[in-house]
Amino acid sequence: MINGYSFYDSKQAVSPEELANLYRFTRWARSRSLEDIGRMLAGTSMCFSVRHQDQLVAFCRIITDFVYRASLWDIMVHPEHQGKKIGSALLDYALCHPAIKGIPLVITYTSELAPFLVHKGFSTQDGALMLLRRPIEYS
Repeated sequence: MINGYSFYDSKQAVSPEELANLYRFTRWARSRSLEDIGRMLAGTSMCFSVRHQDQLVAFCRIITDFVYRASLWDIMVHPEHQGKKIGSALLDYALCHPAIKGIPLVITYTSELAPFLVHKGFSTQDGALMLLRRPIEYS
């Protein structure tokens, strides 16, 4: 897809340790524990990742019933690889995957990526999102 980068659609393509290293560059997930990341990976429907020279440089995941609904989470690209269209290619790879492309509704929850996601066909739906947010203990 992009010269020098390899794309994967398997949970086995990422380890909790690699993901924790990538999460540390985010403001919203830098305190996730290795144990929780491992449990998250086990419970996630599909993971999509990008590697460059065997290093994990981008990741996103989808939780889905594979028929009606899917939710897209944890979209991130290592800062050294941002601006190279890696995030765009990763989302194309994930959203066009044979297991995902026929699902009529894909949702995500992000404000910082909203301008980027509009170019991928997402739209803001005011008043449609409801959250039950429970407290999280950060380490």
